[in-house]
Amino acid sequence: MAVALGNFTFYADDPVALSAFWSDVFGYPRATFDGALKEHLLANGLTEEDLLSRGLAEDPEGRGPRLFFHHADGPKVGRNRIHFDINAVAGRKPTTEEFEAEKDRIVGLGASVVRLVEQEWGPWPERYYQMRDPEGNEFCLQG
Repeated sequence: MAVALGNFTFYADDPVALSAFWSDVFGYPRATFDGALKEHLLANGLTEEDLLSRGLAEDPEGRGPRLFFHHADGPKVGRNRIHFDINAVAGRKPTTEEFEAEKDRIVGLGASVVRLVEQEWGPWPERYYQMRDPEGNEFCLQG
């Protein structure tokens, strides 16, 4: 039997705020622990305090990545060992205007730009922004 990816899990200083950032990046509705989900979680041993230290970013159609955010026990130190490469436009290479507009949109959400990389990787040209989310987690926006 094959396995399936469940979550990408982040440890975060502010899990709720970081989940909101990534929800906005991917265009997901902002998730909250309320209603039946909250009742289920509380009935299974979580506390109200537990719910305040967690966040979720989830594609309602189930196609995109599911991101879970848990409160960190200390500050982020050093470089990520894994990061996201996200496409500026789904399914095709973006125009320069689309690429720049998507970078600007994500910066407006709270990300920062580290640098623009334009290079050849063998026969493949690469163009991407190396970026950081509001808590310093690295990711790349590919154009």
